[in-house]
This record gives sequence, C-alpha cells and structure tokens, in this order.
Amino acid sequence: MSGPGSGRLRPAPTRRLAFREMTPEDLDDMAALLGSPEVMRFYPRPKTREEASGWIGWNERLYREHGHGLWLIELRDTGEFVGNCGLTPQNVEGTVHVEIGYLVRAELQGHGYATEAAAACRDYARDVLHLDRLIAIIHPGNVPSQRVAEKVGLRLERLATVHGLRRRIYAGSI
Repeated sequence: MSGPGSGRLRPAPTRRLAFREMTPEDLDDMAALLGSPEVMRFYPRPKTREEASGWIGWNERLYREHGHGLWLIELRDTGEFVGNCGLTPQNVEGTVHVEIGYLVRAELQGHGYATEAAAACRDYARDVLHLDRLIAIIHPGNVPSQRVAEKVGLRLERLATVHGLRRRIYAGSI
C-alpha cells in the first residue's frame, strides 16, 4: 500500500472500488459530496465547505484513534471520486456502537456502489477488526439506504433518537 495512511489497514479493493483515507487534499470532492442537496436530503441540511473540512478532520482523528473511519471510495479503473464509506463509533441513546455509513455522489447512485463498498467494510469489520455486530442509523424515509443495510445483512432493530432526530436503527451480527 502507498499514499496517505499506508501504515494502516483499510478494506481490500472490490471489483470496481478502492478505499483510502481521506486527507485535506480531498476537500473539494468532500465539500461537493456533503454540500449536495440531493446527497444530503435525509440529513438536516447540506454541509458547508468548512463543515466538510471538519468531516475530514473527524475521520483523520478516527483513523489515528480507532484505526478506521469513513474511507474515501474511488473507481479502481479511473480513480474517479465516488463518495465515502466506512466504520464510525456512534452513540445511540447512551451506548456506543460501530456504524457502517455510506454516501455516494448523486450522479453515481443506483449503480450498486454503496452496497459494494458497504459489503467490503462489513467484511473488514468482521475479518480484520473482529467485530461481531454493526449498526446503520438511517432516516425513516431513506429507503435506498435501508436497502443497502439489508443487502449487507442488517435488519431493522428499532427506532431511536440520535442527535435529537428519530432514526431507524438497522443492526446485525456479522
């Protein structure tokens, strides 16, 4: 492995996707992703460029402290930016769980990239991190995200309040 974060492990490439740690040099791509009203339609609002920079910083801290976070995903053939996907600690009503999260550029949605990336991250969580359970925190109206969670083996467990908002908690043994 080479490049940023080469000393740390990350999910193995899939047939179409490669994973790497995000860095401040990815701000333009991440600001476009997190600032997209379509991508962020199930979040309270799109994020500003400054908030996207904070998102990168948060993930850099997660890499250092936990050895994982949200990784940047790119097309293997071209290096084109696809989005991010990975594993983050999330507090749900007083208990910290590892969440699998995924965001894909609006124009690339519907091609199975989120499912492909999420499956690789699930396998990494199981085989490398030796976790036995993952969750996904999903807006009740975000049916495509719910389908991705189900395709990687998570099932609706309950409703919970997360960051003051009602969310569906998908969970499963991996």
